[in-house]
Formats: sequence, structure tokens, C-alpha cells
Amino acid sequence: MTKLIDFLNRLEAAKIHYQLLKCRDSSITVLITVPGERWEVDFLYENGDECSDIWVERFRSNGTLYGESELETLFRDFSD
Repeated sequence: MTKLIDFLNRLEAAKIHYQLLKCRDSSITVLITVPGERWEVDFLYENGDECSDIWVERFRSNGTLYGESELETLFRDFSD
């Protein structure tokens, strides 16, 4: 888990806020929110304690802000 710990230490030293999430049996996700962007960094551990891969996904805002009525779009488009 050295790569994950080193990465978390770098985030903390840089004062970048993060959260840890476990979504799959063999990975840990680091959620990072910075102004205008959200990052998901997945550390994959398919072979035990050694990190087998790292995936990075970035979500960027176009800067558009919506009002409360936009919440209905959330429920309309993503409810089961």
C-alpha cells in the first residue's frame, strides 16, 4: 500500500482535501475536490498488498451555476 500512503501524504502536505471510498473488493478510491474540478483516483490491488494499477478520472465544471429547480433534473434523469 506504499503508493496509496505516499499519495495521501502528498495530498496532506499540499493541504488538498480528500476522502477515501471502497467501492470494489480490490480497490480504494480517493475522492478529491478542488475549485472547479473533482478527481477520482482508484488504486487497484488485484494481487494482494501491491498496487497493480492506478486510474485517474477528472470531472471539470464549465462554471455554470443552476438554481434549485435543476434538482428536479437530477431526480428525473437518475431515479430508478
